[in-house]
Amino acid sequence: MQLAKNTHNQSQVNKLLKQKADDFLVIEGVSKIYPTPEGPYTVLDGVDLKVREGEFVCIIGHSGCGKSTLLNMVAGFNTPSEGIVLLQDQPITEPGPDRMMVFQNYCLLPWLSVFDNVYLAIDSVFPKKSQAEKRAIAREHLAMVGLTEAADKKPSQISGGMKQRVAIARALSIRPQVLILDEPFGALDAITKEELQEELLQIWREHQVTVLMITHDIDEALFLADRVVMMTNGPAAQIGEILEVPFARPRNRRRIMEDPEYYNLRNYALDFLYRRFAHDDE
Repeated sequence: MQLAKNTHNQSQVNKLLKQKADDFLVIEGVSKIYPTPEGPYTVLDGVDLKVREGEFVCIIGHSGCGKSTLLNMVAGFNTPSEGIVLLQDQPITEPGPDRMMVFQNYCLLPWLSVFDNVYLAIDSVFPKKSQAEKRAIAREHLAMVGLTEAADKKPSQISGGMKQRVAIARALSIRPQVLILDEPFGALDAITKEELQEELLQIWREHQVTVLMITHDIDEALFLADRVVMMTNGPAAQIGEILEVPFARPRNRRRIMEDPEYYNLRNYALDFLYRRFAHDDE
């Protein structure tokens, strides 16, 4: 009898812990409406999503479906017209160092060196740390993305892939809880993109940061994500479906692409995007 009671209690504890983990980042009833001369324009309409701590979630959908609008609200650059975004039960109302965003166009300061672009972020968030500590953090994160030898170069002197590495190093250097990526590899060639995908997964595993990432690349989403959130078309876009990605981690690209389930998921996502929610060009 006592054993059964203890088992029940442990089950309740496990259930509460799972619920708490699931409620790490909560997007609840979120709509975004902009006034226009023709009347209100609804970009997002009633979006609900819960993200677990340490989860990697990719968001896909056609242009204009509100993907960036949604992530801008998680970042705090924008606020919902209706609904709420919570991080660890606290409403997100403005940007903060617990959420860092990496954009497709890098957003580096061209007059600063690679090292100083990273150091500036650390100095802004951790002003009380000693200069030696801040410099050590900057060097550590540049080493993490393989840019130790490029530390003194200006952004104009390095490749697009290297610029994106700087942006990722800068974002991670302030120890965010959520890393937000808005098509970070969209402008890169295929080989550089695959290299950075592998590096991103390694960094994600080591830092256990929660990742939200926008991509138009279904293969990229299936390789990186735990779940793929598929958006319906805008205006008034919603979450259409969420794909659970079943592949074990750490992931091997070749092994995944030899798995029949990979093509089942890929074809399902393609069908969602290009048949069920194809863009109407008329």
